Amino acid sequence: MTKPTERRVGYGIAIGYGVTDLFGGGAFAIIGTWLLFFYTTYCGLSVLEAGSIFAIARVIDALLSPVMGYITDNFGNTWLGRKFGRRRFFLLLSSPLMFLYALLWLTDMGYWYYLGTYLSIELLSAMVLVPWETLAAEMTNRYEERSRLSGVRMICSQLGGFLAVSVPGVIMQFTGKDNPFTYTLTGLLFSAIFCIAVFITWRCTWEAKDVQEENTFQPEIQRRGGLLNHLKYLVLDLLSSFRIRAFRLHIIIYIFSFTAMDVFGSVFTYYVVYCLSQDAAAVSGWLSIAAFASVPGTWCFMQLLNRFNVTPSAALRLSYGCIFFVLAFLFYIYLTETAVSNLLFSAIFILLGAARSGLYYIPWNIYSFIPDIDEMVTQQRREGIFAGVMVLTRKSTVALAILIIGLVLEEAGFVKGSGVQPESALQAIIGLMIFATAGLLAVSFFTTYRFKLTRDTHKLLLKEIARRKLGGDYRDCEPAAREVIKQLTGYAYDEVWGGTRAGHRQQTVRVSGME
Repeated sequence: MTKPTERRVGYGIAIGYGVTDLFGGGAFAIIGTWLLFFYTTYCGLSVLEAGSIFAIARVIDALLSPVMGYITDNFGNTWLGRKFGRRRFFLLLSSPLMFLYALLWLTDMGYWYYLGTYLSIELLSAMVLVPWETLAAEMTNRYEERSRLSGVRMICSQLGGFLAVSVPGVIMQFTGKDNPFTYTLTGLLFSAIFCIAVFITWRCTWEAKDVQEENTFQPEIQRRGGLLNHLKYLVLDLLSSFRIRAFRLHIIIYIFSFTAMDVFGSVFTYYVVYCLSQDAAAVSGWLSIAAFASVPGTWCFMQLLNRFNVTPSAALRLSYGCIFFVLAFLFYIYLTETAVSNLLFSAIFILLGAARSGLYYIPWNIYSFIPDIDEMVTQQRREGIFAGVMVLTRKSTVALAILIIGLVLEEAGFVKGSGVQPESALQAIIGLMIFATAGLLAVSFFTTYRFKLTRDTHKLLLKEIARRKLGGDYRDCEPAAREVIKQLTGYAYDEVWGGTRAGHRQQTVRVSGME
């Protein structure tokens, strides 16, 4: 059996891993850009009805996503898990189910149909994305290789986003700008792409169990069976994840910045159509430019972190600053009704795409290192529970944000299906897209100053974990490592790796194959 450090992650493996984010990025880029517009324009739903579909489906999915994480953490104890992998089994199962995505884009089916189909897609996304997101941490512990996996997956995500906003525009050239079949055909085409992508990832990836030696240190956690006991352990695991300081800060950065982009994306179509009096094809064109710029933008942020050793926090602040500038520009041209050349608009959306790529890439790059910090405290590998918590918190807040968007537009007098909106509705659109987005980003911006995970601090952390696994005494830890561990975990060194507040006490654990 080979050691984990002997199996390397090159760009071929990274691409095989990352293509699943064509689904993660593409499917929800299409939904975020077009589905609310599709529901209210072609399906006979009011803005409030459409918003309630997003809210209900995502709340339900948010509750089930941590369950999915808990299941994948423990699925290796089953026959299927041992044969197909505790994470990868769900990728194989989900690949053919991707064609459910095409069912979203049918017209005249009624509210309950749209609720049911959207709920099925949210549940499918949890079954794919929760186990898939854990694989980067399982496949390698090297900073550069994890950054490569995260970077390539975000390039695939941005490519999916580019296809999501550009393909409908291309199809419109053949079907017409106001033909709902454009969206139906788009859904069918992307269903096939997602099916193939998930299957490729299943074939190209591996799990930690495939490379670990039999005597690798791993505490044996004794847990009782039964549904109630598993629910209790799930709740305890969820709550314990927030005891890790770096994860708490990471969640704030991740949730607020991603939700800001969701708000921007959901309202941007309304901004272009009603505030700038452009057609839907213009939305596709400008967002295509931004999505295209996101691919080289992600590569640039990868180089900032890996080659130039810029800290994740500093790189995030650069990203947020550029987005603030874009928001100010969009607000200015609305307020002054300034005529802007296509060349200048293109430059602005190139900047937006490049900046947005950093906002998306860096938090997901950070996430792959969180289980290492948790291991220093708990002596366990809990990638699944962290992935589940991230999905739970994000989808809960996104569901609330989209519901609020629907309520605000409804109260502001938005008229569904109308080509002209009252001034109050236009002001609501501007308030949401400019000021709500900027406010959410500001929270993330200031939180980055407290986040201390870097390449150097991660290296010290891994060195100390390796030393403790080999039986090293807690008293021999270097002062620099003690300080780093406190910054990352939120605990003094004497409280981690089995320590207690009353003083350091080695926790007695049963190790597989040992007493």
